[in-house]
Amino acid sequence: MRKIMILNTKGGCGKTTIATNLASYYACEEEAKVIIADFDPQGSSLDWLKVRPEEVAKIIGINACIEPVKVPRNTDYLIFDVPAGTNGKELTALIRKVETIIIPVLPSPIDIRACSRFIHDLLLVNKVCRKQVKLAVVANRIKENSTIYHDLEKFLKRLRIPFITHFRDSMNYIHSAQYGIGLCELAATGANKDFEQWLPLIKWLESKRSLPSKH
Repeated sequence: MRKIMILNTKGGCGKTTIATNLASYYACEEEAKVIIADFDPQGSSLDWLKVRPEEVAKIIGINACIEPVKVPRNTDYLIFDVPAGTNGKELTALIRKVETIIIPVLPSPIDIRACSRFIHDLLLVNKVCRKQVKLAVVANRIKENSTIYHDLEKFLKRLRIPFITHFRDSMNYIHSAQYGIGLCELAATGANKDFEQWLPLIKWLESKRSLPSKH
């Protein structure tokens, strides 16, 4: 079972967008058995699942705020959607449960500074220090020709962890959130450009570079 966490202590950076689109890709394109564990009291991933059409690939949701994360042995992917503000012992306990962490960052000075502090703290967590979990960063809600995106890109490339890809600011993400589907399930002609930006992340997740050395 692959266990992937979407994490950033800064709110509003698109963690649920990343979690739900990854889940829909694995369920739809790979026909995998996928579970989303939603640790956020707001329950945004669970709300997305509630409006998900019955005719598309099934994804199971767990309200991890009120119930233990127990999954069937035949689960292929377990995706953790973790709320903003998670830190200290709670964060350390969650990190122990996963192999891979994806950190979404927005193109704003506030988010860049918050991300810098967060990654500094994250690299001090024992499991991360011992390289028992792999980290990567993605840039989210990007206007590609803006000055602030170029500033964010320079910042991310200076980090000690991989900067994998960026996702443009697109109405397709609003549509996918509204209807409980992922980009890969939208009409291809309208979502191809956005979905192509996911391919570097999917390729990285399928490679050994996204897994601890023990794997």
